[in-house]
Amino acid sequence: MTNTEPAMGQGFKKGPLLAVLMAGVFVAILNQTLLATALPHIMADLEINENTAQWLTTVFMLVNGVMIPVTAFLIGKFSTRALFLTAMSLFAAGTIVCALAPGFPVLILGRIIQASGAGIMMPLTQTIFFVIFPIEKRGQAMGLFGLVISFAPAIGPTLSGWIVEQYPWRALFYIVIPIAILDLIFAYFFLKNVTKQTFPKLDVFSVILSTLGFGGILYGASSAGSMGWGSTAVIVSIALGVVSLVFFIRRQFQLKEPLLEFKVFKYGIFALSTVLSVIVFISMIGSATILPIYMQNMHGFTAFESGLMLLPGAIVMGIMNPVTGRVFDAIGARWLVIVGLSLVTVTTFQFAFLTATTSFTYLTVMHAIRMLGVSMVMMPVTTAGINQLPEHLIPHGAAMSNTMRQVSGSIGTALLVTVMTTTALNPEQYGVEGLIHGVNMSFMVAGVLSGIGVVLGFFIKRKPPAENQQEPAPADNK
Repeated sequence: MTNTEPAMGQGFKKGPLLAVLMAGVFVAILNQTLLATALPHIMADLEINENTAQWLTTVFMLVNGVMIPVTAFLIGKFSTRALFLTAMSLFAAGTIVCALAPGFPVLILGRIIQASGAGIMMPLTQTIFFVIFPIEKRGQAMGLFGLVISFAPAIGPTLSGWIVEQYPWRALFYIVIPIAILDLIFAYFFLKNVTKQTFPKLDVFSVILSTLGFGGILYGASSAGSMGWGSTAVIVSIALGVVSLVFFIRRQFQLKEPLLEFKVFKYGIFALSTVLSVIVFISMIGSATILPIYMQNMHGFTAFESGLMLLPGAIVMGIMNPVTGRVFDAIGARWLVIVGLSLVTVTTFQFAFLTATTSFTYLTVMHAIRMLGVSMVMMPVTTAGINQLPEHLIPHGAAMSNTMRQVSGSIGTALLVTVMTTTALNPEQYGVEGLIHGVNMSFMVAGVLSGIGVVLGFFIKRKPPAENQQEPAPADNK
């Protein structure tokens, strides 16, 4: 069993360890978004239609979402090194399968293998960050982590758009393979065991319920954008997911060693921070989906140009994440969240008045300011929530936080796309402005949601009370 001394930064250098972890997370998240603008090329090459091709992104998200809740168990069962090396090996193997896939079925198999590794890396890395950094430096550490998870998905569509215009789509996987293998090699030499092994027992029925619950909701929500919320497949999938999730949650409270510990929500600031992170994540993912659709289908921009529009916002967010992390360590999360979500709310409403002549510059600047607001909220609010948890609940808190983001991102995107399509006016009567009306309404909904987040931000305490950091300690003896 790993002792606590290395966890406090003694006996190993943090620099190489952090570099290995962030490289793994970066390449995993980058891979998740690389296919966005490459789907038309894959469709043409493999002779598949749009609905079939969409599974390449949907199945990755589904498997990712299913793996995340299991990660808290895996962190307790296996050592840090063994778990990360296994996760990165799975990701690298899946990438190789995708690059060499002769047809669509093998390509899907490769994406499933990739996602099974990627789904472990995010909560594992987040847990390691919280273990090796003392509470007064976690904001700075999570700011660094935020730089990676915000920059990777934003440059993905732009990079992908350029690559597929110059090279075959398989190049998207070939450029990831050496990065994954190199990170695997460096991890073997530099990664240390820092998490504690508690050797929990695996409740197989919980895994089944978790898979049906989160998988059903994710599939239903991601399919709603194309099939419609009223379709039988969407209703059945979401209903199955909700029922399974109810039984899953009830079972976790009955088990001595739950697969996913829902008692983390008994910590008020963690529960509030989870709601706020869901709100800002929906806003961020929604705009990254809606704006490219508006630019390409209603404004005449290319896929590369729409990706390029998102890039300055990604750079701003990447630069600001470490800065807001330091500010968080100094003053806490409350005013960062209030100011950040206020920026998100104002700029979201600015996107609620788009026209067919809105300039590229306006879109780029407003999106960049919006991402500045997101950077002030995303990592600080996550850190504030997990800081409330005792050490033995941190893996569960990290897994829960990532699970909620994955589910909310799927549901939120589907919801905003549905608002966009159902509120669009007849293009035969109103022209392209009728379609843009739907886009404006979707941003209006996102703006109201962000506004609610501003109000909730006032309830975040400046710093976690000292008693909250010490009070849960006896829970280890239960």
